[in-house]
Order: sequence, then structure tokens, then C-alpha cells
Amino acid sequence: MKKFEDRTLLLARILMSILFIVAGYGKLGDAYVGTQQYMEAMRVPGFLLPLTILLELGGGLAILFGFLTRTTALFTFGFCILTALLFHSNFAEGMNQTMFLKNLTIGGGYLLLAIIGPGKFSIDRLMNKNW
Repeated sequence: MKKFEDRTLLLARILMSILFIVAGYGKLGDAYVGTQQYMEAMRVPGFLLPLTILLELGGGLAILFGFLTRTTALFTFGFCILTALLFHSNFAEGMNQTMFLKNLTIGGGYLLLAIIGPGKFSIDRLMNKNW
């Protein structure tokens, strides 16, 4: 399995980043105001939306390319846990329990990525950095 490790880490980074790139991009344009209103309805300040987009879109791209991987993965881990607690902790409402568990699971993946690092096929490795 060791010989497939770097390729598998690349595949994992690709798969993990898709959700965040799509989500961050989806909050731009027409969806911006609606997302901001939803955040405020959940008692999260709407002025945090640009930071959310930066983490989702920028962080997703950073993970995809393996740039600042460990640091970005730690921030994304924290984001997943916070969004689970802030937006999906009311289990009486529909799919919230599933969404809560999904966020915990994704957060666990990012925590693991922060520990393991991006692998050989990454900008971090090209720059000989271990962020």
C-alpha cells in the first residue's frame, strides 16, 4: 500500500476539496444575500460570510493543489465542527442529525489530512514546506 500512498493522498485531496470549492463558489453572486440572511437567522453575523467564502473556495483550492495544506486543513476542520454545532445541532428538524454527522466526518478527514500532510503531488512538497 505504501507505493500508492501519494496517489491516494492526491485523490483524497481532490475529493475533499470539491465540496468546499462548489459551496464557496455557490455563495457568490445571487446567492450571497440569501446565504447572509440564513446565517443571521441562525444567529451568526452576516459579516462573516466573506470569510466563509474565502475558507470554502480559497481553502478548497489550497487543499486541491496541496498549498498550505496542514494549516488549511486545521482551519477547515474547525469550520466543519463549528458549522455542525451552529447550523445542524437541532436534531428535531429534518436532516440535521445526518448533516451534523456528515460535518463531523468531513472534519475528521481534514484533521487526518493536517496530521498526514498533502503527499508528494503538492505545491507544499515542491516548495519543500511542511505547513
